[in-house]
Amino acid sequence: MAILGLPVFGYEHAAAFRTLYFVACLAWLIPLALLQRAMWRREWPWLRMALVLLAASYAMSILNAVLGQRLAISLRIRTDYHWDELAEGLDGCWLALIAFCAVHAVAAYYLSLQQVRLHLARAQAAARDAELRALRLQVNPHFLFNSLNAISALVSSHANREANRMLGSLSDFLRATLAHDGRHEHSLAEELALLDSYLEIEKARLGERLRLTMKAGPDLLDSVVPYLMLQPLVENAIRHGIAPLAAPGRLDIRVERAGTQLVVEVQNDGQQPAHAGSGIGLANVRERLRHLYGSEQHVDAGWHPDGRFGVRVALPLRMEAAA
Repeated sequence: MAILGLPVFGYEHAAAFRTLYFVACLAWLIPLALLQRAMWRREWPWLRMALVLLAASYAMSILNAVLGQRLAISLRIRTDYHWDELAEGLDGCWLALIAFCAVHAVAAYYLSLQQVRLHLARAQAAARDAELRALRLQVNPHFLFNSLNAISALVSSHANREANRMLGSLSDFLRATLAHDGRHEHSLAEELALLDSYLEIEKARLGERLRLTMKAGPDLLDSVVPYLMLQPLVENAIRHGIAPLAAPGRLDIRVERAGTQLVVEVQNDGQQPAHAGSGIGLANVRERLRHLYGSEQHVDAGWHPDGRFGVRVALPLRMEAAA
């Protein structure tokens, strides 16, 4: 079509005819595009659409030829219309219009495909976000149920001082979780602060029976971890490992860097049960890590040869962006 707009030298009226055909072809692009879109909306078969577009563009080329003859009469090159010559020399205009239809179809299909991909990505992100929120909401009721059971046991045994201390610590922990802004991830420093609030609850219940060591390098405090990842792991360690013991039990929490990964280890004393079970807390953490990091995360859990139970979580090491 661009060739139709090029100036021609050596022929008196060539420029006028070229300009006419060029402008006419440009004018036909709008109805052709509207016709294509109307057929797409009605979901016509491709063959039917192609035949309609070929016929429409051919009719437009015929009208261009009529306009050309009208211009020739106006310039006194001819004295009358020659209807038998209308089909001559249509190739340039007709092929240009057909080429436009093809380019328009490819461009529209590409844009439509990109839009579908965008909608799919948004839908997948929304579904992932909803599932993560559901998994996260599963943690608090489970923890709250266990805490209230423990408080009830303290009250039944007339350990009122410990029960009051545990209620105060529980209130502080719940206040901290309710103040969370809804992010699925936060800094390790924030996670350790939440964990410390939870451990105050367990210290009020277990007292000297809980022996705790926690190690995390100061250079890792800004690393990003899932919200409430440690609390379910520590709760499992205390509830199933240390609490049933008659003697004091040790709980070790360690966070360290291993190349491009952040490694979190939770180990506890305990007695290996006859039948291994899968706790809600550990299963919850596994699912959330899978949703957040896919194949970049790994969780190992089991009894060690020294008689201790351990959970090792490896996830991508990323630092929280500075505000």
